[in-house]
Parts: sequence; C-alpha cells; structure tokens
Amino acid sequence: MTTITGRFAPSPTGPLHFGSLVAAVGSYCLARRAGGRWLVRIEDLDTPRVVPGAADEILFTLETLGFRWDGEVVWQSRRQEAYLAALEQLHNQGLLYDCACSRKEILASAPHPGEEGPIYPGTCRQGLPAGRLPRAVRIRVPDRQSGFIDGVFGRYEQNLARDVGDFVLRRADGMIAYQLAVVVDDADSRVNQVVRGADLLGSTLRQIFLLENLGRPVPAYLHLPLVLHADGSKISKRNGEGDNPLARGGEMIKRALEWLGQDIPGELHTAPSAELLAWGSDCLAVGRIPATHGNCR
Repeated sequence: MTTITGRFAPSPTGPLHFGSLVAAVGSYCLARRAGGRWLVRIEDLDTPRVVPGAADEILFTLETLGFRWDGEVVWQSRRQEAYLAALEQLHNQGLLYDCACSRKEILASAPHPGEEGPIYPGTCRQGLPAGRLPRAVRIRVPDRQSGFIDGVFGRYEQNLARDVGDFVLRRADGMIAYQLAVVVDDADSRVNQVVRGADLLGSTLRQIFLLENLGRPVPAYLHLPLVLHADGSKISKRNGEGDNPLARGGEMIKRALEWLGQDIPGELHTAPSAELLAWGSDCLAVGRIPATHGNCR
C-alpha cells in the first residue's frame, strides 16, 4: 500500500492565525490517521511579502502546540533550480509563450472577470505584438471541460480557457509563480494528499494540468471550509487578524476540530493541545467536515 504523505505549507507573512491552524489540524490529523507522513513547507518564494521572523514564529507555534513533522522543513526560497527545470521542461513541450501585457492592459481588454481576477484574453498567444518586449511567461491551456473529485466539496469542474485563461508561470519581476512552485514542491516531496483551505479550490485544476504535463502523479485533494469574518471576508494574518493559537493552545485546537465538524468527547474539552491532536489523529472523520464556510467566533 502507498504511504500517505500530507503537508502544511504556510506563507510567512505573519503569525499563525486560526484560519491557518484549521488547515494545519486538518492536514496533520488526516495524514496521521492514515498512518502517514506529515511535512512542513515554508512558502517564502514571494519575498516582498515575507515578514522577517514570521517563519520561525510559525514553526515554534506548531511545535509548542504538539505538531510533529517528518524530515526537514522545505523552504521555497531555496528551490529555484527545481522550478526553473520544470519551466524548461514545459517550454520544451511547446506549452509556454512570452507575454508583454501589463495588468492594466489585461484589465482593460479581458472579456469578463474570473474567480481570481481578469481572464487573460490571449493577446500574445500567437506571438508578441510588434515593438513589445516580453514581461511574463504564460502556459497555453486547453479549451475543454475538466474536473476532479474533492474529498470534501465533491465534483469540481472548470474550463481553463474560459474560466482562467493562459496563466502566468514566471512573473514580470522574474519570480516563479505560485501555481508552478507548489506542484513541483508537492511532486518532489511525494505528497499524495493535499489538505488545505477552500480558497485554493479554484487553483486545483491548474495544478493538476501542470502535474499531468510534467508527468508527475496527481495527489488526492481535500479542501477545508474557510474561516470568515461576519462580512464574509477571509481572516488574514497579513493584517494581524485572528486569535494567536499559543494564547489558548488546547482551546484553539478544540475549536479547529469543531470547525471541521468533529464531535469531541466531553472529557477532552479542556485537554491540552497535544492530547487533542492525538485524538484527532485517531478519530477525525472526513465525512463530518462541512462543505460550507462560516464566521469566526
């Protein structure tokens, strides 16, 4: 049987907050319940957004709460060669092209907005316009319906051409885009169970498309309900929002498990965080995780 390998991949843009803690608890307990491995990756590729000291604070918080990860922590900022090799492979397959368009131009010409912003209209797909210099590198996507089965939300479908458009793999500033970095990281770490927040549900078919074209296995995906403010906006650690898990360790792990729909025995309601994680690692049931978002309370 294949060993389950899960992961938690926070961005060090601030301290760990309750929304991120839910993802950590869900990914950890589901990997451990399957007798599998759980990895930690620090997604510090977007250096302008990195807050100094935040990564160490996140790791300290996880360890203090009782999380134990397997192997060394992976740092995206140290994996540039792997990303460039994947970019070259896709280029050699004829899937990539240079794009000269600025965000302002795309906003002005995009036919309609997508879930994550304007849909690229394909301006540079057949070559750069005369006199224009390349800015970003995009990948050609197919005009066909595709889908996958999410472990929580069920069937999810997109037509990448109509719903997303050819998306960027190398940005205008030279930085490798998240969509490519994350699939290379997961593939190289042999991650086969991706458990994360439902804000990334819409990215999954792009990532599956990249994995398939890189010839790498596609993991199982489970997206967890988001923690929202009363106005429907997502909790953001960049704004310093949400509870600090270390302030009330056991209570915060209990809240995270309850957010995931789990029925915690009464005798564990005041248990320390490590004990609650051990219970979740034995008992967390996917079927109880709600496929709806909710307000932080």
